Amino acid sequence: MEIKFTKAYLEELYAFGKSNSKKYRFQKDIIKRYKNTIDKLRVANKIEDLYPIKSLNYEKLSGDKQGLESVRVNDKYRIEFSSSIEGEEPYTITICEIVELSNHYS
Repeated sequence: MEIKFTKAYLEELYAFGKSNSKKYRFQKDIIKRYKNTIDKLRVANKIEDLYPIKSLNYEKLSGDKQGLESVRVNDKYRIEFSSSIEGEEPYTITICEIVELSNHYS
């Protein structure tokens, strides 16, 4: 999949392992798992490739987050994203826009 980041801090976390903004500070373990999860999304060709990876716990969100999808970083954090398909068969590409790294329980 092609990965796009909707917020600068998300791209900074992936590229540099930290964010310039003091508002977005995460533990090193969370950042490492975040990068690992983004790499798994990048390797997948389509959303259906995420289904068998049980540790990701892929799901479509509902309620006020309808239209978004998520995968787990760990038990507490998840990556929220939206996906779209561009192009025509056999040259389709899935675009994955990373929206948020959020605490699943807050």
